[in-house]
Amino acid sequence: MSDSAVRSVIIIGSGPAGLTAAIYAARANLQPLVIEGEEAGGQLMTTNDVENFPGFPDGVTGPELMALIRKQAQRFGAQFVSRNVSAVDLSRRPFKVTVGKEVFQSRAIIVSTGASAKYLGLPNEKRLLGRGVSACATCDGAFFRNQSVAVVGGGDTAMEEATFLTRFASKVWVVHRRDSFRASKIMVDRVLSNPKIEVIWNSELKDVLGEDSVTGIRLYNSVTKETQDLALDGVFLAIGHKPNTEIFKNQLTMNETGYLVTKPKSTYTSVEGVFACGDVQDHVYRQAISAAGTGCMAAIDCERWLESQGHD
Repeated sequence: MSDSAVRSVIIIGSGPAGLTAAIYAARANLQPLVIEGEEAGGQLMTTNDVENFPGFPDGVTGPELMALIRKQAQRFGAQFVSRNVSAVDLSRRPFKVTVGKEVFQSRAIIVSTGASAKYLGLPNEKRLLGRGVSACATCDGAFFRNQSVAVVGGGDTAMEEATFLTRFASKVWVVHRRDSFRASKIMVDRVLSNPKIEVIWNSELKDVLGEDSVTGIRLYNSVTKETQDLALDGVFLAIGHKPNTEIFKNQLTMNETGYLVTKPKSTYTSVEGVFACGDVQDHVYRQAISAAGTGCMAAIDCERWLESQGHD
């Protein structure tokens, strides 16, 4: 089965970036097709409380926010396919996007497939996600005022998250499986000199404890071979993110960790007519509002590019 119509633009992904791109593209009369995937909505779908998205003074749940943005895109005529993309062909025009047995064609593509936080695969990790377990201190740190939390990791991200969390938490434990950090010296010095931070060396996180919310963690010390439980209120995983770029390998330029490379001050990728926005190309800010901003940029870049090609 094939969709023979050549569309102006296909948007792959449906987090804040993709849905904002859909709003702008639809209002520009580009009639975008959003292939939102089977797990639509992006990382916000696992976020219970969003307090830092403008326009919601009392906060909003992640799923509620995404439902509202999706409804807004639909209102202007964006169409949705709730299945996963299995392949893309960017080698010729029109571009081809394969979804199961269907092939959709378009003159332009906006990639907003996001990134996924890396997890350890512990028994209770996903169950307590959003209930004390987080992969974003900037997003959730304010919920842990005067509480004790742990940061798991040893790179720059872990050091940044630990330092940031001292603004709210009364105590921050940094759990690292080795006896030295791989982070840059300035970041390590900042952590080691902070009176609120205590490092637990040579230790692996074996499980997260708690029924309805986090009450502690279980640690295994690789030197003493001992297991101990530590009571605390939150766990922040800072072991990195993986951009969802597998289907674009050998087609779009990526950096060494797989993030799509966009041209400076734009959302243009290495293939003309393909644009990227949100966490799939942003490994620095990773916020819903910054993703939405680049979604707007991608739609405007796309609209102007189509116009320059003689397409309305």
